[in-house]
Amino acid sequence: MELTPKEYQSMVEKASDPSPLWKDMVVAFLSGGAICLFGQLILNGWKNTGLEQKDAAAATSITLIAIAALLTGMHLYDKIAKHAGAGTLVPITGFSNSIASAALEFKSEGLILGTAAKMFTIAGPVLVFGISSSVLYGVILYLAGMF
Repeated sequence: MELTPKEYQSMVEKASDPSPLWKDMVVAFLSGGAICLFGQLILNGWKNTGLEQKDAAAATSITLIAIAALLTGMHLYDKIAKHAGAGTLVPITGFSNSIASAALEFKSEGLILGTAAKMFTIAGPVLVFGISSSVLYGVILYLAGMF
C-alpha cells in the first residue's frame, strides 16, 4: 500500500492526541527553572565552603553532571523527564543525560566498542560544533583586535 504524504499526515493526525501546548510550555519553564534554582543552591553551597566564584562554578557544573548521570543510571531521569518535559533539557543536565543514556544503551556491546564509542553519538556533533565555532570566534576576535 503506497501512501501519499498527504494521506500519511492525515493518518498521523487521526492517531495522535493533540498536545496541550500551553500546559507543556508552562511545565517546561517551571521544571527548567527548578533545575536552575537547584544549580544556584549548589553553587551557593560550594561558595559557602570557601571556594571562589570560578572554582564554585566548576564544582557546580561537575555536581550537576554527576547528579544527572546518576539519575540516568538509576532510570529516574526519564521518569522525571516524562512529567517535566523539555524543562529537563537544561543544557548541562540534558547533555549529561544524553551521554549517560547512550553509554548505558550500548554497554552490552563491550566497554570500548559499545560504551566508549557510542556515548558520544549524540554529544559528539555538539562538541565538534561548539569547539569549532569557539575557535572561529576566537580567530575573528583576534583579527578584529589587529585593526
